[in-house]
Amino acid sequence: MSQPWLTIIGIGEDGLAGLSPAAQALIDGAEILAGGERHLEMVPDSPAERLAWGTPFSANLDRLEQLRGRKVCVLASGDPQWFGVGVSLARHIPAAEITVLPHPGAFSLAAARLGWGLQDCACLTIHGRPLECLNLHLHPGARLLILSENASSPPKVATLLATKGWGHARITVMERLGGPLEKITTGTAHDWHHPEGADLNTIAVELTQGPILSRLAGLPDHAFLHDGQLTKHEVRAITLSSLAPWPGALLWDVGAGCGSVAVEWARAGGQAIALEAFSGRLEMIARNAVELGVPQSVRIIAGKVPDSLNSLDEPPDAIFIGGGLTVPGLLERCWDALKPGGRLVSNVVTVESEAKLMAWQAAQGGELSRISISRLGPTGRFQSWRPLMSVTHYCGIKS
Repeated sequence: MSQPWLTIIGIGEDGLAGLSPAAQALIDGAEILAGGERHLEMVPDSPAERLAWGTPFSANLDRLEQLRGRKVCVLASGDPQWFGVGVSLARHIPAAEITVLPHPGAFSLAAARLGWGLQDCACLTIHGRPLECLNLHLHPGARLLILSENASSPPKVATLLATKGWGHARITVMERLGGPLEKITTGTAHDWHHPEGADLNTIAVELTQGPILSRLAGLPDHAFLHDGQLTKHEVRAITLSSLAPWPGALLWDVGAGCGSVAVEWARAGGQAIALEAFSGRLEMIARNAVELGVPQSVRIIAGKVPDSLNSLDEPPDAIFIGGGLTVPGLLERCWDALKPGGRLVSNVVTVESEAKLMAWQAAQGGELSRISISRLGPTGRFQSWRPLMSVTHYCGIKS
């Protein structure tokens, strides 16, 4: 059985004085101390070898692997398992070989200062991640705790909130939490004029009123940038219901158009790959993913199907075919790629595509339905119902 050789110790702004005797003993007994320069400087008198993190961080993982069997101590900020180095190391080194001693992290300290229940907060980071990821979490009553990139993060967050219609959001910036230089600054998004402070800061945001974009399926059509190639919101709601997304699940959106299905799948917590042949729509997919808060969860692949499928090696949990159904072999290729229990969903409007789906359903099973939607619109001085093009909807589950 593997023995622990790698220790990860969380350190707060109070430095070594805030560590438990056990953590201090592990640092004292280490053969090698690893971490960022700021943390290594906290242990000036140790005779241990020093391993300062370099870039890219992936190179540090290879260096650590070569030290297996020696007493290695990694120094980290706060709780290493909250968006910290402990998460990265545990992806590459078995948990049985690691000992983690966390310190109260920025989220816990921030919640304590504000009197917030940590279980009621969205704990997020914009350190090394797009600022627009925050867009997913904007709703009335939300409380966000955000790990900053640096001192420029608070004004950027304020600008984003004001731009998105949340200018009355209350912002609290907490610098150097838990240390002698701790400082707290408050204000609102629309009048945030405070000078930049310390790079090490945590941002708390409390939202009251603003535009609501539900995470449930069927966002309004105007929420997306599109050229008309869009699954309308009523049909999209039914489509997402058939796809049945869950956190971490992978979707292939084949013939993605503006990416509305892929983006809504990602907003439900999944990962999506959007395949689109028309170059003008690729930027639309990217912009929609950014504006709706999922820029890291939607991967975009340009090219025609089925050739564009050749670069995909991870089997999907679900596939939506929104375009290209009549391409020879596409249905079969997608079905074969699905995991067991995976779902194949397709919407079509032409007779030719409908015939293909009906033949497929007769051979493979699944459910076919027809979706007919009418919307109220003006007819001269009066109003009347205007039908949208009927959609034939297929959903099949692979055994």
